[in-house]
Amino acid sequence: MPLRLYNTMSSQVEEFHPLRDNEVRMYACGPTVYDYGHIGNFRTFIAVDMLQRYLRQSGYKLRYVMNITDLDDKIIRNAARDGVSVQHYTAKYQKAFLEDSAMIEIEQPHFVRATENIPQMAEFVEKLVEKDAAYRTEDGSYYFRIASFPRYGKLSKKDFSEMRDGARVDVDEYDKDSARDFALWKAPKPGEASWDASVGPGRPGWHLECSVMSMQELGESFDLHAGGEDLIFPHHENEIAQSESITGKTFARFWFHVRFLLVEGEKMSKSLGNFYTLRDLVLKGHKPSSIRYLLASVPYRNQLNFTFDGLKQAAVSVERLRNFRQRLTAGDFPSGSSPEMQALAAETVDRMRAALDDDLNTAQAQGAIFEMVRTANSALDSGQVKKDDTHSLLAALKKFDEIFAVLKDDDGPKMKRVFDWALAEGREKDITPELREAVQSGELSDAGIEKKIAEMDAARRTRNFTVSDALRAELAAAGVVIENTKDGVRWRRK
Repeated sequence: MPLRLYNTMSSQVEEFHPLRDNEVRMYACGPTVYDYGHIGNFRTFIAVDMLQRYLRQSGYKLRYVMNITDLDDKIIRNAARDGVSVQHYTAKYQKAFLEDSAMIEIEQPHFVRATENIPQMAEFVEKLVEKDAAYRTEDGSYYFRIASFPRYGKLSKKDFSEMRDGARVDVDEYDKDSARDFALWKAPKPGEASWDASVGPGRPGWHLECSVMSMQELGESFDLHAGGEDLIFPHHENEIAQSESITGKTFARFWFHVRFLLVEGEKMSKSLGNFYTLRDLVLKGHKPSSIRYLLASVPYRNQLNFTFDGLKQAAVSVERLRNFRQRLTAGDFPSGSSPEMQALAAETVDRMRAALDDDLNTAQAQGAIFEMVRTANSALDSGQVKKDDTHSLLAALKKFDEIFAVLKDDDGPKMKRVFDWALAEGREKDITPELREAVQSGELSDAGIEKKIAEMDAARRTRNFTVSDALRAELAAAGVVIENTKDGVRWRRK
């Protein structure tokens, strides 16, 4: 079955086919680096990451571009407040975004930055003026003429038939339904950063940035444009209007938008005290793999209710998957294969693929892998799994993890980096006992754990129970749980 995705432009699920043979050109609106990213931001970035992972797994050649907005109203205002350059102000948060993305296994796209493309943005404005789709105001700013684009509103499905010709708005973000001419190029105000360009001194508007950079990297028409649902209007609507006014071509074929999340049933906001960055959650002792798993657990078009109970359950789910993999890799199995296990592995891969082909239904894909884990664990308990079966079951698990990326057991070092960051930033009071315990556990490497278990086993065989018990106590203090099973000694981190 071909991949089917919901297209915001058509308001329906459609078969996805790239414009050029097997090559997918994809653009995603990335972070505005004026602060640390919150879990709502990262829900979107994880959904887009999973989409690009699945496209690659499906055999597509992918050109995946994401912008880093390092120039907008908030950044200009905050940099001026702090008395530093825009580049100096954003450097800290760009670094944090890249670190946080790596922490939850988001693969890096090709990044483009607004401040590196200022001349091209000025040229874009000049082209719009030539087509009478933009005009200059007395202060030297330039605005897009909404009335010049009759199809304005086709993405958001808003009715702008009563819009006032010539009414203007110069802020980057606004949420009113009344369309107004929006700023393409903003003349400098006292104390603000500005650039000298062919259209005069100033800086580009936010909407202009994405149009210029996406077409520069992917061409005048490309396959898919992604972002959070909050960007549909006005940002993406404005991108379409200014881009298609120049080219006369469809800007992006598919529009992929990710729903907001709630936190414990409420809208996330600082005033409610339920506003969390990734680092806030790690400071509370939660593993990065658990965060990724939970944010990926609900299909991207459905609203996710982020709860701390759900985060704890996500940790249990990830641990079950890791324990299952360890059971398959560490056990001693007879040669041969079982038709039932071979069929189970093949059917699981088919079910996961069918789920992800169905508008990236991550919940059904997770359900398929856990049904396999339950059935295979029962077979393992009764000795029905053979050597060749482990290869097939592990291959199915690998297919799952190519998309979900939670099996790599490296939470400890990642949490240690957040721990060290908190100390450096003067946030020691925010480090919970749970994080301290996790960091202590993580400081013992997997190889170190295996070595101590071997020493414990050797001591037990020579009936040196004092040493054996001491090693077990040391591992327990480091958060390592030891289990003696008929397949041998198994261990896991708390």
